[in-house]
Amino acid sequence: MKLSLRTKLSLSYVLVALLLVAAISFLSNFFLDKQFQSYVLSQQEQKNKSTVTRINQQYNDNGKGWNGVNLENIGESALEDGIIIKLKDSTGKTIWDARLHNKGLCSKMLSHMEENMASRYNDFKGGYVEKEYPLTYNAREIGNVKLGYYGPFYFTDDDLDFISTLNSILLVVGAGALLFALLLGAYMARRLSNPISRVIKSANQIAKGDFSGRIPEISNTKEIGELTTTINGLAETLEGQETLRKHLSADVAHELNTPLATLQSHIEAMIDGIWKPDKQRLKSCHEEVIRINKLVKDIEKLARYESENLNLHKTDFDLSALIQNITGNFEADFANKGININFTDRKHKINADKDKISQVLVNLLSNALKYTEKGGSIDIELKETTDKIAFSVKDNGIGISSEDLPHVFERFFRADKSRNRMTGGSGIGLSIVKAIIDAHKGSIDVNSEPAKGTEFIVILPKHAE
Repeated sequence: MKLSLRTKLSLSYVLVALLLVAAISFLSNFFLDKQFQSYVLSQQEQKNKSTVTRINQQYNDNGKGWNGVNLENIGESALEDGIIIKLKDSTGKTIWDARLHNKGLCSKMLSHMEENMASRYNDFKGGYVEKEYPLTYNAREIGNVKLGYYGPFYFTDDDLDFISTLNSILLVVGAGALLFALLLGAYMARRLSNPISRVIKSANQIAKGDFSGRIPEISNTKEIGELTTTINGLAETLEGQETLRKHLSADVAHELNTPLATLQSHIEAMIDGIWKPDKQRLKSCHEEVIRINKLVKDIEKLARYESENLNLHKTDFDLSALIQNITGNFEADFANKGININFTDRKHKINADKDKISQVLVNLLSNALKYTEKGGSIDIELKETTDKIAFSVKDNGIGISSEDLPHVFERFFRADKSRNRMTGGSGIGLSIVKAIIDAHKGSIDVNSEPAKGTEFIVILPKHAE
């Protein structure tokens, strides 16, 4: 049978309380017995000595004998304390004997003591014992006294009442502790189980595709706080991925709509005989097909680069030499627009995926080439620290407005005025760059001002993790 967390916590508190009360009761009685026995034995010895001293004082100073009246008072008082006195003089003559004085009371007293000890200890081994003490007067022996009592020790009615009261108090305390443990357990269980229940509810919502649920409570329990934060983060991430998926579907549909609509209208016009399928019109249709094909390939490439399973084939290579080679490939394009490219070739080693870093450089240089006017310039700067390498591609082209700047790495983004389909490509290039840099655990930033130019800054770890 499965029990809820609340039930288990409540029962655990009750169990701990039971164990503690039982342990305290056992230890209290155990040590109380030990201490009480020592105390009773000590008290018995003090009573014996006090009684002997009082009896010794009843011998007449003139040596004529014993004070019988006082001896009787002492003997009766001793009986009340559980002591049976038997006094003899130096000749062996009995001066006073409690058994002869009141044998019935002595028997009743010893029987009552035995009952007291039996009520406390089932297997108590005790019985009547006597101790003999000598009596002297002026350094000469005047007799001896025997003190009899129940031994080795005994508990009076008051002693048993004290022990019974103590156990009653422990029982009340135990019942109170159980009640408190039950209430505290229920309270703590509720405090712990409620956030977990909300986490379960939120997880079920996520499983059903509802990513809007969040857990607003902040728990002061570390593990529960981490759990709620993780679930909230999971919901936020999945919601973001779902939003991106929907946006991607809408963006792809939007991007494909124009070339497909153009292609469809051209072909329908030729089918209906409005247009003749001459070379020029077929070439126009072919260009639209090429554009669609290129867009599809760019989307496939972006999906591959953004995948968490993107495999990086890292090697050690000279980043400066790679930049030099790629700028060389753009040499004819730069020359046609009269653009100067400035780069100082210095050796900078890095451990990264050479092909994908090449893709980053190609995309950034392509953008700089497209949006830099004739006679402009492009500056490439390369720096390194102990564990990082940074390179930047800066142009003095048309720039990007502050409103558009935060969106430059989004899929299919193009600024309306300057980055249209005719000059801006598919709008996926910078998204691919961002995905590659992220896969390398690096970062990319952009600075730009309209009519002044744009600078992309890439920072990469120098060594493999």
